[in-house]
Amino acid sequence: MGARRRQGAVMAAMPVLVLALLLACGGPPAAGQKRKEMVLSEKVSQLMEWTSKRSVIRMNGDKFRRLVKAPPRNYSVVVMFTALQPHRQCVVCKQADEEYQILANSWRYSSAFTNKIFFAMVDFDEGSDVFQMLNMNSAPTFINFPAKGKPKRGDTYELQVRGFAAEQLARWVADRTDVNIRVIRPPNYAGPLMLGLLLAVIGGLVYLRGSNLDFLYNKTGWAFAALCFVLAMTSGQMWNHIRGPPYAHKNPHTGQVSYIHGSSQAQFVAETHIVLLFNGGVTLGMVLLHEAATSDMDVGKRKIMCIAGIGLVVFFFSWLLSVFRSKYHGYPYSFLMS
Repeated sequence: MGARRRQGAVMAAMPVLVLALLLACGGPPAAGQKRKEMVLSEKVSQLMEWTSKRSVIRMNGDKFRRLVKAPPRNYSVVVMFTALQPHRQCVVCKQADEEYQILANSWRYSSAFTNKIFFAMVDFDEGSDVFQMLNMNSAPTFINFPAKGKPKRGDTYELQVRGFAAEQLARWVADRTDVNIRVIRPPNYAGPLMLGLLLAVIGGLVYLRGSNLDFLYNKTGWAFAALCFVLAMTSGQMWNHIRGPPYAHKNPHTGQVSYIHGSSQAQFVAETHIVLLFNGGVTLGMVLLHEAATSDMDVGKRKIMCIAGIGLVVFFFSWLLSVFRSKYHGYPYSFLMS
């Protein structure tokens, strides 16, 4: 009988013990879950409020840690790490910021806009601690912080390979978040104006010289135009138009500017200008050699043209080869310059 009474007393005291344990652990699991939901709701509401005022949310270290790094989070955040202050002299940062603003505005004013993804920015002068926390030493850099887990390798945008055009960024965002953004650019009237100006010039020439259209049969003029087109295409101008690469790359910490991309899979705009200049120098040298061999000038002038042509071909071809070696590592051949 005594054993039964003790067992009954223990059973009666069980609810009290369970309640005490729950209170000691901070309450029932439902209470913890409710707190998480409240924190998440506050974070989403804050982000939505900021997005309604500005498509790209500017963050410092505290905002980044609270809204991007700290759980809970059921939304993705695409962050551009940049250095926009004038004393940083980061031209690429400003160019990338313009495209990033276009992408963010396209999402903000889209009919499909939701709180599934947000766009933010951390400037080096406003959040240098974030750069140190992420061991980041270059700008601009785009990173997607997914709703669950830590960023993976593919969540860091390959800027030097894909360029920073808004359309390229939108494809990357769609690949990482399954959010498709239709990029809507502001109206650009430069193309139609240039076309209209060209047509006006052609129409004016035809009107003024309607009785004499021999200039249309000028071989030198057509050859020069064709040569300019070939030099532009072989230097990579079409690739620039499609990919939208940065003009150059400046390290925000060291200040060192790179005009030649170190990979064979990408290029800078400045690099194409350099290649265009070198190709033009080689071409001019070949033209001088041809003129020296076929013109009716005196021998002395023809010798000078020949020496100048050889010098242009040799030096500019050597520079071209050095650029090629810097991009294709391990290429064994060089000429004059390594």
